[in-house]
Amino acid sequence: MRKKRTSEAPPPRLVEVHPHGLRLVDRDEVIPLWAGAMHYWRHAPEDWGACLDAMKAMGLRVVDTYVPWGVHETAQGAFDFGERYARLDVARFVRLCQERGLWVIVRPGPHINAELTYFGLPERVVWDRDCQARTPRDNPVILPLVPVAFPVPSYASDAFHDETALWFDAVGRQLGDLLYPEGPIVMCQIDNEGALYFRDGPYDQDYHPDAVRLFRSYLREKYSSVKALRDAWSDEAITFANVSPPTSFDAKEAHELARHMDWMEFHEHLLAEAMARFGQALGNAGLGRVPTLHNLPLGEAATPLNPGRMADVVDLIGLDYYHAATPEAHLVILRRTGELAVRTEGMRSPAYGAEVGVGFPPFFPPLDEKDSIYTLVAALAYGLRGFNLYMAVDRDRWVGAPIDARGMPRRLADDYAALVQALDRSDFASLKRRVPVRLVVPRALRRLARATHAFGPVTPVVFHVAGAGPLESCLEDSFGLDDPAPIVGESYVRAFERALLARGVPFAYAGGESLEASIEGAAWVVCTIAGGLKREVLATLRAAHDQGIAVTVGPKVPTRDGSMRELDAPHDVRGLEVEPLADAARADALVARYIEDLGLPTHPVDPPDVFVTVHEDAAGTPRVAFVMNPSARAIVAKVSLGGARALVDLVPKGRREAKIEAQAGSFSVEMPARTARMFAIEGSPS
Repeated sequence: MRKKRTSEAPPPRLVEVHPHGLRLVDRDEVIPLWAGAMHYWRHAPEDWGACLDAMKAMGLRVVDTYVPWGVHETAQGAFDFGERYARLDVARFVRLCQERGLWVIVRPGPHINAELTYFGLPERVVWDRDCQARTPRDNPVILPLVPVAFPVPSYASDAFHDETALWFDAVGRQLGDLLYPEGPIVMCQIDNEGALYFRDGPYDQDYHPDAVRLFRSYLREKYSSVKALRDAWSDEAITFANVSPPTSFDAKEAHELARHMDWMEFHEHLLAEAMARFGQALGNAGLGRVPTLHNLPLGEAATPLNPGRMADVVDLIGLDYYHAATPEAHLVILRRTGELAVRTEGMRSPAYGAEVGVGFPPFFPPLDEKDSIYTLVAALAYGLRGFNLYMAVDRDRWVGAPIDARGMPRRLADDYAALVQALDRSDFASLKRRVPVRLVVPRALRRLARATHAFGPVTPVVFHVAGAGPLESCLEDSFGLDDPAPIVGESYVRAFERALLARGVPFAYAGGESLEASIEGAAWVVCTIAGGLKREVLATLRAAHDQGIAVTVGPKVPTRDGSMRELDAPHDVRGLEVEPLADAARADALVARYIEDLGLPTHPVDPPDVFVTVHEDAAGTPRVAFVMNPSARAIVAKVSLGGARALVDLVPKGRREAKIEAQAGSFSVEMPARTARMFAIEGSPS
């Protein structure tokens, strides 16, 4: 008989997010987030133990598992948690983890994907009109995915949130007594890849009555008065009671952009509000004593998922990684992980790969073993401090996990075990990559890029996943401004990226709405300010300048705010360097100047299609270096690391030299095609 929960307030949390993982407060112990995914309900219970033993043998500390609503629900309000089918006894599975000294992250949704039909939702909820997201024509929003296309739920629907809360109550009755310290559950995920169920085009959804009501409430809070709303939207007929969201992009002039920018920003507000409601429901269900997590999907910069806002309601925001080992994908990993790492570092939480792909679902393009391990090592190189191997254990609708469905390790398991051993030996979770340069893309520019996406129903995420962006996907209209802002803004920041890469200067991208946290510790900040800009962004940059950080903005100072409304007073750029940046030579000259003026570190590599990062301990001593070759050809790279005497391979393999001595100030490193190597540094490189 399971214990009943009471209505008493939960005790204080004994698990906290920590820069190196999760901290157990009562033990003053930090758990590194070396995790692997296993789906208990997809395996016979007699195989659970062998699978968990194999995960532990790989060096993993944490088991990540979904708890699928649609699998456990037998009828509305009725659930099977092992009473009929033993493989559904999630509490038993969690206790088996505890017996083996493994910690647990549970992910009860409501959306889990997991390559399940209906993404793990009950079919009755999917087909309930009150729960469905709506198109501008009031039709259900359909996700065209194999094996079955289905209508997606609305994140604003009160009916959907009520159904979810009842599901969480059922999960709480099973797992509430297994949260730390009584049990091994140390984190609980809220929803999954909440990008509007991948129907995230700017005018795909959501026009559900509850969403429209929330939109009107959002506008009332933003504008306060009807007059301010009418002035912003250039419409003397609207009020907060009758205003309707735009249903397609129809702006011709800059003053017509405000309502579209409000709609883009509202999507971010809607998702953050939904996560807050889900989080409250988890707390009410007795699952609120551990930190919460949410994972952002590929191409998150082109979605309405705003990590700055989400971090206000979710304790840890991680990223998903499903990339190929190619030069194009490498740059995507560099940009995404760098932005994640500087943001989480400023927020004192770990940069976490919530899903780092090992294998692939059979209806997706295949990713081979080199793709999977390269992606993880490259993400670690750019600042990841924890990861979840998805999938660690194979199952239906998946190909290529390192442990088979019966718990037998495959050859690939040895590679991951060797990597985890290297992470443990180097105390990697405690190291820090020093990144003195930050490239800032304000959120307003990303919203404008969403609104002016040129390819209709093809989501902007497709372009970002492929390494493209506004240059390739946005309308070239200027709307009466001098230039198309998303394209100009993208070109500006990419010019600096190329110059910094060419000279081996460590840098990272930084998001606009978490700017203060994301530029902490920077020496030089470059911010593209094309189109329009919130005054708060420049205020943060001026404060950074006053603290001794060099700040460059450009290509010119806009005359509009973040909603593309004309300013009544100019933006204040006092103390900031306004740089028009006419060509690549100018970007290189600026980088060269700041290397000299600020003493920026450089890690030059020859040839330039090989990449290097360096990680330091708390005293600032370099301890670990990564060398990465995403190209399809083997290369002997010349790597310069200042005063380092030797590089020791932390994951030796095959005939590669285990220790490389410096020759004339540089290292000759053999880099097979599509390979990333991790080295301990002997000596003290500058």
